[in-house]
Amino acid sequence: MKKVHMVLQGKGGVAKTLAAILLSQFLRSLGKNPKCFDSDPVNATFTAFKALDVTRIEIMSGDEINARAFDQLIEMIIAHDGDVVVDNGASSFIPLASYMLQNDVAGLLESMGRKLVIHTIITGGQAVLDTLNGFSAVMSQFPDGPEFVVWLNPFFGPIEVDGKPFQKMKVYTDNKDRITGIIQMPDLKVETFGHDLRDMLQDKLTFDEALASDSLPLMVRQRLKMSQKSFSDAIGLVVS
Repeated sequence: MKKVHMVLQGKGGVAKTLAAILLSQFLRSLGKNPKCFDSDPVNATFTAFKALDVTRIEIMSGDEINARAFDQLIEMIIAHDGDVVVDNGASSFIPLASYMLQNDVAGLLESMGRKLVIHTIITGGQAVLDTLNGFSAVMSQFPDGPEFVVWLNPFFGPIEVDGKPFQKMKVYTDNKDRITGIIQMPDLKVETFGHDLRDMLQDKLTFDEALASDSLPLMVRQRLKMSQKSFSDAIGLVVS
């Protein structure tokens, strides 16, 4: 069954777009030719990665969902003969989730041979509680239908509360039967590997573009190649 991957999280700045970028590249490596959409009303970073051929679509009108624009998005998703990746902004999280629930978007996609997969980000440090609340909100907004994938982002610090890692938290154990898998995101603070990946993302390059660039030093390309394999292996355990 074709899959519609939507990245949703109510907290901004937690690397939703990075998840969309890594996921899109992984699907391309499988030959799935994913169609990518950027519906973030504030930061259309996903669109800047030209090699991913991302379509920008405005689904918000002020603080409300633009129904006609969202309906157009669904039409384009159904028209595409393959998987889809949609990157959404934090500011549109609540109205988008409500609109999707009210219109049973998961059920509609299922009836058209598409499975909705919701990806959400949990990060550490001061944002850990906000992202856990966002995760809990996603789970409650969609009581059945979609698959769920959790991405753990260690950039802001360890992902733990009272010494417990995410997999030991009640919010996880209460919902683990609905979670397809967990993906560990890269720590972009790590020297060499993290620095190389940050530079690649700042230049809006995919792994394939960076690895094909003669302007990058050989060891930089080697580390990026290793990072690409590491991410592909991690995502491949969850997404197929």
